[in-house]
Amino acid sequence: MAKITYREFGGKIHTIEVANGLSVMEGAIQNNIPGIDADCGGSMACATCHVYVKEDWFNKLPKKEDGEEDMLDMAYEPKKNSRLSCQILVSDQLDGLVVDLPEKQA
Repeated sequence: MAKITYREFGGKIHTIEVANGLSVMEGAIQNNIPGIDADCGGSMACATCHVYVKEDWFNKLPKKEDGEEDMLDMAYEPKKNSRLSCQILVSDQLDGLVVDLPEKQA
């Protein structure tokens, strides 16, 4: 299990424990975290689970695949630290991860 912190655009913070092997997106959906829509259910066919990863965590994550980069082009206000939360698998090494949610999902 890892504690993941989701920060809503308006500032509200949700810190939850997510089981290893689940994605950051699945943790949000299972815990009713607002701001992650996950319209495609995690199949990387949309960008509605877009998050901004805090800089100190960004380089600790596996690199983006081309498909993720393509989907992020469709996200609302993508930035250098944008990721699809369906592509971030939770492990003990991600304990303490902080992700910021965009103002809205694309």
